[in-house]
Amino acid sequence: MTEETVWAPEISLRDVTAEDLRIFFRQQLDPEANEMAAFTARDPSDRKAFRAHWAKVRADQTITLRTVLAGGRVAGYVLTHSWFGDPEVSYWLGKEFWGRGIATRALQQLLRLVAVRPLYARAAKDNIASIRVLEKCGFVRTGEDRAFANAHGTEIDEVILTLAAAPRDQLPADVWE
Repeated sequence: MTEETVWAPEISLRDVTAEDLRIFFRQQLDPEANEMAAFTARDPSDRKAFRAHWAKVRADQTITLRTVLAGGRVAGYVLTHSWFGDPEVSYWLGKEFWGRGIATRALQQLLRLVAVRPLYARAAKDNIASIRVLEKCGFVRTGEDRAFANAHGTEIDEVILTLAAAPRDQLPADVWE
């Protein structure tokens, strides 16, 4: 099946609600999603740790956080943070929403909300889908690192990508639509 024949729902972003958190928790329980994301919670089934993490995220006024809606359904979230010093993007989609361009379109919408540049991203080196999403949104590979990945239980290679403070005409047109 080609990308054009996959169901491509309308994508929108909105503020995160308490009900969204219940969905995010269920999504993070998926072993395949954790394996792919790599940099996950130590114990994805630890509801107490999940609540503490999200209370901290939602209280941090420096974080831009949005729920991703696909066809009106909660698909996941996108956010920017500076937990490691530099401003970064991060996102998560439930597995049932993979492969439809949803992450790309959600990240494009987030990039219209966040003016900070340069903006960074990190992805497990073997997470080709996530790297592709970032590159389609104008991020370029600028480095590599090794970091401990909870989902793998060991250090793994990761790719560092950067969205530079480029003129509008140097970024994909749909980032600015």
